[in-house]
Amino acid sequence: MKEHGTRLALVAQLADGQFHSGEALGQAIGISRAAISKHIKVLQSWGLDIFRVQGKGYSLVSKLDLLNCDKIQAQVKCPSLDLIPVIDSTNQYMLDRVGQLPRGAVCLAEYQEAGRGRRGRQWLSPFGSNLYLSMYWRLDAGMAAAMGLSLVVGVAIAEALQSLGADEVKVKWPNDLYYRDQKLAGILIEMTGQAGEAAHLVIGMGLNVAMREQEGTAIGQAWANLEQACSALPERNLLAATLIQRMQETLEHYEQVGLDGFVERWNRIDNYLDRPVKLLIGERVVEGVARGINSQGALLLETEQGITPYIGGEISLRGC
Repeated sequence: MKEHGTRLALVAQLADGQFHSGEALGQAIGISRAAISKHIKVLQSWGLDIFRVQGKGYSLVSKLDLLNCDKIQAQVKCPSLDLIPVIDSTNQYMLDRVGQLPRGAVCLAEYQEAGRGRRGRQWLSPFGSNLYLSMYWRLDAGMAAAMGLSLVVGVAIAEALQSLGADEVKVKWPNDLYYRDQKLAGILIEMTGQAGEAAHLVIGMGLNVAMREQEGTAIGQAWANLEQACSALPERNLLAATLIQRMQETLEHYEQVGLDGFVERWNRIDNYLDRPVKLLIGERVVEGVARGINSQGALLLETEQGITPYIGGEISLRGC
């Protein structure tokens, strides 16, 4: 953590996007110029685009919009907000503290060393380019009441982004957000609890904000940034506060109305509604036309045999 402290201090110095000499950086942080060079290499491995010009020093390609707890808490009431710039996984951090957290507690990070997505996939998490957020929620109705919750959270996030000017953001069954048929964000909900008791949920979200093209080369599908979807990209602290507030409000509403109260809202912003798709369930492929979701959160797929609900699997546009 001490090394991270030095590196984060270096990031703070470079965040203005101006040139800083190795000597000036070393004096500001209290380390040698040689040590600055070594730390710069680590920051570059985190996904920060830092370059050096002889006689001028080091600079980021562009100014960095860093997260700040005070700025976020000035815009939203949050019972517990942890900002851990460098973390293995925000979801894992929350899971390790289930039972100690108040409902609505949030963890944010600038960089995840072991971010994860659905089905155990890695979630690419370059420093400061995106938004990595996890929220803890206690669901007193139990684990069965969590069915379809990723759909509810997807609606909450999409509507929040639309309120910030990203009018074309859509949801993709069961846990993604899309912009013009490209992945913008993913949702991962992890749950613990016993049958007949309250469910402890950790709701994780990774949102592409301003990730550079070279940072996303390892992503195995078409992806988009929020800056493409917005006429004016919102400041990241405002973005975080807006998402936290909308998630809190939506989860409270969900406890009152259940998934029934979200079917129409989902179908209104469903990226694949009334489009020909293929559904992958293990090795099986089902082709049909997507007709939204039902009150159990199942995908409704119309084939020659009629409309059939499906709970599991992944969908993509037919032919993709």
